[in-house]
Amino acid sequence: MLVKAHSSAPSPRYHFLTVALLVVGCTTSNLIGPENQLEVNNAPDTFQWQVSALSGVTQTLTYTWVNSGTVANVNQSSSMGSGSADLRILDAQGVEVYLRDLTQNGTFQTSPGAPGSWTVTVTLTKVNGTLNFRLQKP
Repeated sequence: MLVKAHSSAPSPRYHFLTVALLVVGCTTSNLIGPENQLEVNNAPDTFQWQVSALSGVTQTLTYTWVNSGTVANVNQSSSMGSGSADLRILDAQGVEVYLRDLTQNGTFQTSPGAPGSWTVTVTLTKVNGTLNFRLQKP
């Protein structure tokens, strides 16, 4: 009986796939850490959010905020070097009343919405810099 030797060495194509999977599997996003000094003040009719020294941060943060009014004043004061940061606010019925890039500094107002528990979402993508905003019932 003749037994043919079979090589168990993987093909070069297999090596490429393994390397590609390792590279993709190693990509991670920076998240907000203690060094970024995240401060959140969430009280009825007033919400303040601040974070500093972000470096390539990609993260989404969502909060529930009680607004007894139908609108909110929004004060944005940020200093970003790069990346994107959006602030999105939904009223108590889930209707979007505000969406703005946090690099747009100034005082703005939401559209009218239903009072109650509003949803505040901050979406960060590869952000470098310092972000600050405040929501307040007028």
